[in-house]
Amino acid sequence: MLAANSEVTALAEALRPALLRVSRRLRQEARKAGLSEQDALLLGQIRMNPGIGVSALADAERTSRPTMSAHVKRLAEAGLVSRSDDAEDGRRCGLAITSAGLDKLDQIRRERNDWLASRLRGLPPEERDALARAAAPLLRLVAP
Repeated sequence: MLAANSEVTALAEALRPALLRVSRRLRQEARKAGLSEQDALLLGQIRMNPGIGVSALADAERTSRPTMSAHVKRLAEAGLVSRSDDAEDGRRCGLAITSAGLDKLDQIRRERNDWLASRLRGLPPEERDALARAAAPLLRLVAP
């Protein structure tokens, strides 16, 4: 059992820096679309959770409500998200991504895919095959 634990720990040690660097590089592609990494993340959250409120978004992103409110205000002023009043709670507003926001997310997705595809093309076929086999297990690591 100890050897298995040691092997798992060694695998984690090997994967962690690679995953962090790839993740960081993919997040940086948002800048090409004129958005910060944080703004791109928030647009994605709002797209996946239409009607989410500022408080719930702040909780999901583990940030303060005033900070989140400032982010949302900037996104709304840029025309990337819209606010709608909550019929049940007049103090709350729901957020939705606009068509301009969807266009930005599509642009970011294309930029990220282009960057990753260009790197994958530089790998030998055997290594691309190994990454293809690893995709599903990696997704299971972060599944709810």
